[in-house]
Amino acid sequence: MFLLDTFEIAGTVAFAISGALIGIRKELDIFGVIFLAITTAVGGGIFRDVFLGKTPPMAFVKPIYCLISILSALLTFIFHKKILKLKNIILIFDAIGLGAFTVIGSTTAMIGNMDKPFLVICMGLLTGIGGGILRDVFVKDIPLVFQREIYAIASVLGSTSLYYTYNNFKSISSLYMCFIITFAIRMIAVKYNLNLPVLKSGIHLEEHKACETEA
Repeated sequence: MFLLDTFEIAGTVAFAISGALIGIRKELDIFGVIFLAITTAVGGGIFRDVFLGKTPPMAFVKPIYCLISILSALLTFIFHKKILKLKNIILIFDAIGLGAFTVIGSTTAMIGNMDKPFLVICMGLLTGIGGGILRDVFVKDIPLVFQREIYAIASVLGSTSLYYTYNNFKSISSLYMCFIITFAIRMIAVKYNLNLPVLKSGIHLEEHKACETEA
């Protein structure tokens, strides 16, 4: 589990940096930047624990990941121009975080004897993307995961693999399989710019024309 713990730390740093960069782009003060960093990094885990009835959430009981997020946010605030040049590395860390958090969310449900397939998959997905959704909502953006890129699907497929292999293989093997599947799908999507289909309905254009007519 040491490797997964390492991945979780790397993912926490990446998620915190992404939250901090959004805060800087939105011209928030340093408290806002730190808050967005923490929200992005641990928000999904808090959601998961609340839904599973584990209160207070682990992020408050063991605040190490909040502290890592705060440190990441402060460094991002100070060195954000240099960090922006490391975009590719941050994308890799982000994919690592998605894989690690998907594993943790799914495994938490399995260990807690809440092993129904839909629940396991949802907990993996929620842990992986929940923080990013909160981040975008707080800054009044449509969550990125709803707009483009194969992101949530990678988490869903990873969680699904864990559920169906957890009792058939050594549990540790199923955890690594989940991580590898989630990470690989996300990185392939980034490398080849793969996106989910979007329907161009033209509704906004029609509304704009209607407003012009009324004016």
